[in-house]
Amino acid sequence: MTEQFRVDPPTDADERTLLQGFLDYHRGTLLWKVSNLTDEQLVQRAVDPSSMSLIGLVRHLSEVEKYWFHRALAGHDSPPKYWTAEHPDGDFDLVTPEQAAQDVADYREIVRLSDELAASHSLDSTFIRPRYDAPYSVRYLYLHMIEEYARHNGHADLLRERVDGSTGE
Repeated sequence: MTEQFRVDPPTDADERTLLQGFLDYHRGTLLWKVSNLTDEQLVQRAVDPSSMSLIGLVRHLSEVEKYWFHRALAGHDSPPKYWTAEHPDGDFDLVTPEQAAQDVADYREIVRLSDELAASHSLDSTFIRPRYDAPYSVRYLYLHMIEEYARHNGHADLLRERVDGSTGE
């Protein structure tokens, strides 16, 4: 049985359901773009001189999820896993085939936890990002995450086509 990675978002629903639907759609698109590839293909840097790879995008979006949902919204101590001051682009630069499957599994768990954290807040709830003074709403968070995924899924489209010729919307 083939795993279904994404479901079209609803076309007529309340605001929360629409926002979650679009975010889930984009998360599913990322998982679709990294599916059925070898670990070596996942770490392939397809466009010189960029260090961007498909697994790098997974790692980057894991860090983005953790920052916005775990650290900013929930106030959890959730330091970056893939980058440091010494390696600020470690999410892209420090990928290895041996770690690729675990990186995808970690991403899935981070997303699951992000959804749990978001579900406990209304769209009008606000939070303060680390090192920022202005309040952000949960509504803003959803919109920002949808934008972040949409941009990076465009990268994933190009990388996947370069890796194995696969295309798709």
